Amino acid sequence: MSKRQSDIRVLLIEDDPMVQEVNRHFIERVEGYHVAAIASNGEKGLKLIREHKPDLVILDIYMPALDGQKTLQELRRLGFDVEVMVITAANEKSMIRSMFQYGVVDYIIKPFKFERLERALLDYKNFRTRMTGEGGVGQEQLDTLFNHAPSSRGMNHLPKGLNQQTLNQILDYLKQNTIALSAEEVADGLGMARVTARRYLDYLQKNGQLNIDIQYGGVGRPVNRYQVKQ
Repeated sequence: MSKRQSDIRVLLIEDDPMVQEVNRHFIERVEGYHVAAIASNGEKGLKLIREHKPDLVILDIYMPALDGQKTLQELRRLGFDVEVMVITAANEKSMIRSMFQYGVVDYIIKPFKFERLERALLDYKNFRTRMTGEGGVGQEQLDTLFNHAPSSRGMNHLPKGLNQQTLNQILDYLKQNTIALSAEEVADGLGMARVTARRYLDYLQKNGQLNIDIQYGGVGRPVNRYQVKQ
């Protein structure tokens, strides 16, 4: 996957070389993510945070030199402006509670499937998009971000490959616009691939969530434009 300037830059801190490569591959399979650097322990990780200034740190717990728990504590003490996600074999309740107390955005226990990490990264991307910039947010927006939205809001049984958070993100974006939008306009506005936006829009339209307006131009294929039903 080619690197884009808008990608979320990740620092991966993991001591096992084989796991490093697997996690790097998984992370970069998710659209909008790029692994900027990899560290084999917490000490190196803190140095690379200073150097690369990543958006997100993905952190193991069991590591030599400086383990993940102490790394996170030091990272917070130093005041680094970065989010942290944990991927680890550590499943002790006290450890999990401690890591959340220091503000991790998610905690994934090894072994895990790609789909679990993909969901975590898409959720974080959605959160980051919504929380960027000035101004306030409403309760409904927060409920959507933290999966507290009513079940009637969307579909509970999505086809394979579709994600509820992305679905909600597209619906919110369409509601914010008073005119019908094409798949290209939705993709550009949300920073996703056009083919991804088109899949979600087609699904929403077929399930009665959207109106579709087919516009015919002088040359080329007609353009489908979508708008949320009132």
